[in-house]
Amino acid sequence: MIKQMMKPLLMAGAALTLAACTSLPGAAPAKDAFPNYASEAVTPDFDAGKVAALEARMAQFVTDGDVPGIATLLVKDGQVISHTRAGIRRASDKAPVEDDTIYRIYSMSKPITGVALMTLYEDGKFSLDDPVSKFIPEFENLQVVKSYDASGVVLEPLTRQPTMRELMSHTAGFAYGLFGDDPSNTAFRERQIMRSPDLGALVDNVAGVPLIAQPGEQWFYSVSVDLQGAVIERLSGMTLGEYFNAEIFTPLGMVDTGFYVPEAKYERFGDAFGYDPKTKKLVPVPLPSVAYRKDTIAMESGGGGLTSTMRDYARFSQMMANGGELNGARILKPETVKLMRTDVLTDQTVNIGGTLSQAQIDSLGFGLDLGIIKNPANVAGVHGDGSYFWGGAAGTWFWVDPVNDLFFIGMIQRFTRGGPPVDFRGISADMVYDALQTDGE
Repeated sequence: MIKQMMKPLLMAGAALTLAACTSLPGAAPAKDAFPNYASEAVTPDFDAGKVAALEARMAQFVTDGDVPGIATLLVKDGQVISHTRAGIRRASDKAPVEDDTIYRIYSMSKPITGVALMTLYEDGKFSLDDPVSKFIPEFENLQVVKSYDASGVVLEPLTRQPTMRELMSHTAGFAYGLFGDDPSNTAFRERQIMRSPDLGALVDNVAGVPLIAQPGEQWFYSVSVDLQGAVIERLSGMTLGEYFNAEIFTPLGMVDTGFYVPEAKYERFGDAFGYDPKTKKLVPVPLPSVAYRKDTIAMESGGGGLTSTMRDYARFSQMMANGGELNGARILKPETVKLMRTDVLTDQTVNIGGTLSQAQIDSLGFGLDLGIIKNPANVAGVHGDGSYFWGGAAGTWFWVDPVNDLFFIGMIQRFTRGGPPVDFRGISADMVYDALQTDGE
């Protein structure tokens, strides 16, 4: 079990349904209702007592003070197995977490951006071997940090142009500014590149920063998904939000997902909580950057800018689990989804912030905008081989397990910086797979 991988993933993001459910056996499928919580049932694939223990443990995160509010969803074979919610979404009036609560999903925007880009791949708009500069010519003359020390920085030219595949797998060489004291990441922070007013300005700003390594040399969590957003805009002639709505949100019925929360829905939006070292409690974060009102959002960030609900992200997850289709709306071909969830790394390692153990590093791969969990032995009690996942800066997490045809989503709004670490993903995964019945049981 990968216990601690989510802690560095959340740190990295901080700068930052299904085909049908059935109400009863034999009943007509309630396709448009997915996820239909009225159909929730523990199927024979799971131990009912252990599912109950999972649900109790998720609620315990609230009673233990680890998070003010939480919602979780477990689906297998298109059936809602477990759905929990506990605690509050807002501190001022103690408004509870509801089924329609809206969350900041931050870096869980990245898989959505990857899907959007791959719809253009299916349309023949680009090849994964195309150089990024074919679509962003501002990057034709990028330089690379060769070495640096107290006396200065030595740059060198590109040995070759980074490819679209490398852009989608964080191996193109770009920085992000979330961590690292190298010249490239330092420049991102000093120039506040992630606060660029729009994607055009972002491209111009990134073009002035050298790569941290030659393309393909290493995996480094980067600005690459926001750059993919710029590619989407240039290839489609639409804004990123317009393209998301046309190609993903409207077909899937994701009615509450977007780059800001409309005023009419704002009462459903949860607070973002952070750790107060003085009181040692979680308190609302008052910064305008977490408000997600229309007038506080400039750049539509495909790397970390979306808000969504449990229902909407479940519909996206089930579409992926179905091989690119939901209720007759086909977003991607099955082979394209398989391509996205296939590890493309060679000798690079996914090691965010340098905090993962060697065993954790060895178990991780990366596809196209998706982290991959490698478990070729399919050891009982852990993810199926090739499960894919990601998380967000405010603690949201999800994974899809193709081997067992299940997915799990956790929605919270808790920044981790400064507070005691809590392994929400690891604990939930341990309990899900402990509850899952195997053929030998």
